[in-house]
Amino acid sequence: MSSWEAFAVSTGVVALGEIGDKTQLLALLLAARFRRPWPIILGILVATLANHAGASALGAWVQSVVSAERLRWALALSFLAVAAWTLVADKMDDDAAPAPSSLGVFGVTLVAFFLAEMGDKTQIATVMLAARYASPVVVTAGTTLGMLLADVPAVLLGERALRLVPFAWMRRIAALVFALLGVLVLAGVGP
Repeated sequence: MSSWEAFAVSTGVVALGEIGDKTQLLALLLAARFRRPWPIILGILVATLANHAGASALGAWVQSVVSAERLRWALALSFLAVAAWTLVADKMDDDAAPAPSSLGVFGVTLVAFFLAEMGDKTQIATVMLAARYASPVVVTAGTTLGMLLADVPAVLLGERALRLVPFAWMRRIAALVFALLGVLVLAGVGP
């Protein structure tokens, strides 16, 4: 499989999976609370790189220790589980947005985003994609770009983004993509 395929699939899967996700909602809350987009975007970038690099390393390790057949089944079932999970809307109230602190806007965003992404469906998708493609650097680059494609407009547009993007439909499309990936992996074709 090509690096381009791993990058493109990783970018697309995470960009779709992030629509309406709790970390995208966190990005909206941070933008509304602090009204300083560039430190927020930089915090999202650094937190995502760190989080997804670890997730990709875990995925590459799993790929190296699990037999190809078991990995195929685990990946397929994981993609199908994430498809179902994607249909459940994430919610976050205003109280969940971090308050200003001595860390500054960048630091608050970095810590909040890194922690919010732990165990999130996009982090799990990153583990699965790295296990599938055995290319942690390319997968990390792709999943990070996917996060930025979904979250930067949310930060820059703020609440206007909520009116522009029908989250319910985007969640359905993302669930369909994850389900399709699961079926393709089970069939032994595609990503």
